[in-house]
Amino acid sequence: MTAFSERVEAISISGIREVFEAAGEDAINLGIGQPDFPTPEHARQAAIDAIEAGDADGYTSNFGTQSLREAIADKHARDDDLDLAPNQIIATAGGSEALHLALEAHVDQGEEVLIPDPGFVSYDALTKLAGGTPVPLPLRDDLTLDPATVEAAITEDTAAFVVNSPANPTGAVQSVADMREFARIADEHDVLLISDEVYERIVFEGEHRSPMEFAESDNVVIVNAASKAYSMTGWRLGWVAGSERRIERMLRVHQYVQACASAPAQYAAEAALSGPQDRVEEMVAAFEERRDVLLDGLTDMGLDVPTPRGAFYAMPAVPEGWVDAVIERDVVVVPGRAFGEHGEGYARISYAASLDEIETALEAMRSATRAVQ
Repeated sequence: MTAFSERVEAISISGIREVFEAAGEDAINLGIGQPDFPTPEHARQAAIDAIEAGDADGYTSNFGTQSLREAIADKHARDDDLDLAPNQIIATAGGSEALHLALEAHVDQGEEVLIPDPGFVSYDALTKLAGGTPVPLPLRDDLTLDPATVEAAITEDTAAFVVNSPANPTGAVQSVADMREFARIADEHDVLLISDEVYERIVFEGEHRSPMEFAESDNVVIVNAASKAYSMTGWRLGWVAGSERRIERMLRVHQYVQACASAPAQYAAEAALSGPQDRVEEMVAAFEERRDVLLDGLTDMGLDVPTPRGAFYAMPAVPEGWVDAVIERDVVVVPGRAFGEHGEGYARISYAASLDEIETALEAMRSATRAVQ
């Protein structure tokens, strides 16, 4: 019998799927990580126009279209004060592929990658698929990653560390001072900083600043996507940005696993980035309103929840049995352990749902809380 690779045997199907399967068909889904808004109409129309004109029929450059990469570079100049050239950017099949490229190109067998815990589920799995060893780092009480914790964990085997702000699953936003420190650590210890900035536009308090802005070396790579800011999760369009030498190595992987990102999605993302931004602002305002309703409800039932300052997740500390009790009441939430060992005793709640759904879900959570206390 043909054996499976040790890399694949070391990972498993995400535990989040088990939660979805345990809930009823009519359950309120507060477990899914995607906006509940439509893709902006001008982005949709750009893809339709490209298809009808025949512009999306063939491969694009492995890098992605020149015009999309120029739009991404303009976005980073506008939002992040970064001076990136189009040849420092690869359009990818979502932020997930961008993360995969960064790890595959920079991590050798057995090398360590420091990841936040609790953190996005792909950090652990993609590190293992790259042959690396994930090293989980506990978070502060406010669920941010402490630069001192990162620096103390660096060894001669450390290849990279991951910073995610605003963060999934916590909604935490790192301070500007933290981002400066992360950049310093990457410079002084000569390790790669993979900055996951997929939620950068969804900030309620504080501000997003990319650590690339503060780095003196080329030891920062940015992972980003149109998925969350423009409600384009299904389009699968992301990008990775870095120095030319790092992009060239990542392109070696990308050209064989993907060739190029979907052409229609590239045209849609270009329009999303270059066109009106009012829909993004409206979506962020709606998420903030929903956050406040959810936080008030969770606090009123006695749960301790750090205030999420971005993204669209809250991560309260919950009593044992709480998640199961909520799911039994047809509301999907995700147990914190799905995001790492330090997530035990927490739950991730997505407020990418209507206010009516959130209010109904809170009633179920109140009932569940009374049942397990």
